[in-house]
Amino acid sequence: MQKLIIQGGQKLSGKIKINGAKNSVVALLPAAILSDEETTIYNVPHITDVEVLKQIIELLNGKLVVLDDAIKIDSKNIINTTIPEELSTKLRASYYFMGALLAKFKHVEIYTPGGCNFGARQIDYHLKGFEALGATIKMEGNKFIIDAQELKGTEIALDFASVGATINLMLAAVKADGETIIYNAAKEPEIVNVASFLNNMGAKVRGAGTSTIKISGVKKLGKAMVDVIPDRIEAGTYIIAGALLGENLTISNIIPEHLSSLLVKLKEMNVEYIQKQNEIIINKCDHLCATDIKTQVYPGYPTDLAQPICVLLAKAKGTSHVIETIYEKRMGHVKYLQRMGINIEVQDNIETIVGPSDFIGTDVEASDLRAGATLFLAALAAKGKTTITNIQFILRGYENLVKKLSDVGANIEIKEIE
Repeated sequence: MQKLIIQGGQKLSGKIKINGAKNSVVALLPAAILSDEETTIYNVPHITDVEVLKQIIELLNGKLVVLDDAIKIDSKNIINTTIPEELSTKLRASYYFMGALLAKFKHVEIYTPGGCNFGARQIDYHLKGFEALGATIKMEGNKFIIDAQELKGTEIALDFASVGATINLMLAAVKADGETIIYNAAKEPEIVNVASFLNNMGAKVRGAGTSTIKISGVKKLGKAMVDVIPDRIEAGTYIIAGALLGENLTISNIIPEHLSSLLVKLKEMNVEYIQKQNEIIINKCDHLCATDIKTQVYPGYPTDLAQPICVLLAKAKGTSHVIETIYEKRMGHVKYLQRMGINIEVQDNIETIVGPSDFIGTDVEASDLRAGATLFLAALAAKGKTTITNIQFILRGYENLVKKLSDVGANIEIKEIE
């Protein structure tokens, strides 16, 4: 086990290059097994979730070649076998193998997916969609068994614009007989990225990025390439760090349109930045204004940046509120921010933050990926030393965290827990 040690208060100056998006690559890798040939995914981040997905693909007899930030996947000899609990529970995105294997083999056996615990996070929308396509689902303990004699195109109306369900149903529908229409589909950029990959293989997916996606089933999917889009959540995290401590801190390899909801809120808070085609230059703001934030599906404010923004709001003068509408239990950061001296309270998924607060370094624990990001942001701005444990959550989504922050001036290191 490892811990993160941060001596706070250091200016951040220089350039941080953003890697490929975690939330894209965790869907692109399962999607690759739909091909009957070889596919290549570029700009792959080196994060622990990718390592688990590679293990699952190899379990399914996929042949992998890893080349720096690219992965070649040969799916010609993919087999269908049970994805065991010790792998499926390591990340939420293991559920994408449901849609991919169902499309390819009409049969899936996989244990309940894992990942960060934000509450129920039910996959009912996925399962109802599979059933609409013609599958039957049963449970044996913690194992899903999904079968279909054939998959037939149909109309599916999602009760909630779920990213996971939208992608999973796209994967399942690309080889179904006829046309599938997904209404109230999620619009996130990661969905467009996955649809582009499928279309490069020969799929017929139209409307990705809108609320209505149409998929005409095909018999065969072939060779393809795709670039993983830049990670808007990693970018947003480091942009927030720049607003806290930056001195001409440059965040590069971004798509600014994917960050528009965060950038609007930063303007409301009085943060100044220079936006260029694929980078943002940002400086510390000493006169932050309080504001209110409500998480929404894309293009609204992302739930994955709701926890990190709390640190910046705690430096703002006045009372701010963060209303979490996506997940009911995404508040694991609150008690640790309180321990660090931040005036934050939570009731009914609404956080109330009164600032400005002085942050004090102490011992804290990451309860999930973005809670961990919140804690390292607070630690960077705190007086004294902060030690963060449970950092395996953080490493799931932030490649080369220590090097990236050290290179721009942070005093940060990883040590083994004795």
